[in-house]
Amino acid sequence: MKTKDWFTDWFNTPYYHVLYKDRNDEEALLFMKKITTFLALPKTTHILDLPCGKGRHAVFLNSLGYKVTGGDLSENSIKYAQKFKNDTLNFSVHDMRKPFNNQYNAVFNLFTSFGYFEDDKDDILILQNIKNGLKKDGVFVFDFLNAEFVKETLVAKETKIVDGITFNITRRIKDGFILKDISFFADDQNHAYTERVKYLDANKMKAYFEKVGFTITNIFGNYNLSNFDAQTSNRLILVAK
Repeated sequence: MKTKDWFTDWFNTPYYHVLYKDRNDEEALLFMKKITTFLALPKTTHILDLPCGKGRHAVFLNSLGYKVTGGDLSENSIKYAQKFKNDTLNFSVHDMRKPFNNQYNAVFNLFTSFGYFEDDKDDILILQNIKNGLKKDGVFVFDFLNAEFVKETLVAKETKIVDGITFNITRRIKDGFILKDISFFADDQNHAYTERVKYLDANKMKAYFEKVGFTITNIFGNYNLSNFDAQTSNRLILVAK
C-alpha cells in the first residue's frame, strides 16, 4: 500500500509550526540580504521561493524590494502566508514535482527543502523544473544541510517543550536518509511523525546539478557566505546558472 508522502501530513499539522516557531528570523534575513547583495540582483528581479513554507524568506526578500512568488505544497502554510501578500508578493499551492511555466529571474530553494523522495528521479525532476522555470540568465540558490557535518554532529536524542507540548526527538541515518522521529502527546492523543531527508553530500549534489545542466558558480558553507568546508560547514549553499 502506498502511504502518503510524510511531508504532506506533517507540514500541514499545526504542531509542525509549533515545534519550529523559534526559527531564527534574524539569520534568515541576514542570509537573504547577503545573497542578494552578492548576486547583485537588480530590484526588477522576480524571485520564486520554492517551497516557501509560511513565507518568511519570501517576506524578507520582498522587503528588500524584490517581486516574489512563494509556492508550497502545504495548504495550511500557504493560507498563513497569504496574509502577507501585496502587489509584489504572491503565494500559491504548488508541488515542486509539477512544472511551473512562469519564467523567473531567480529561484531560491531554502532551508533544506529538498531530498524528500525515495527515488533520485524525483529529485532530478525538481531540479529540471527549476531550471526550466528560470529565464535565460536566471540564477538558482540552493540551501541544504551539509550531510557530512550532520553525520559528525548528530544529536541522537532530544526533548523540546514548546507551548506546553513535549516533543521527543530522535535522529538517525539509515538507508541513505537522515531521519528525525518526532513523537508527542497533544489534544488528547499521541502523535508520531518522521522527517526524512536524503543523505546528499556535496559531491552527490554537484552530480545532480550537472545532470540537469546547471553550472555551479559558487559554493558556500554558511549564511555568512564563508567558503564551504565538508568537515566544518553547517550548510551546503550552491549558486548555479
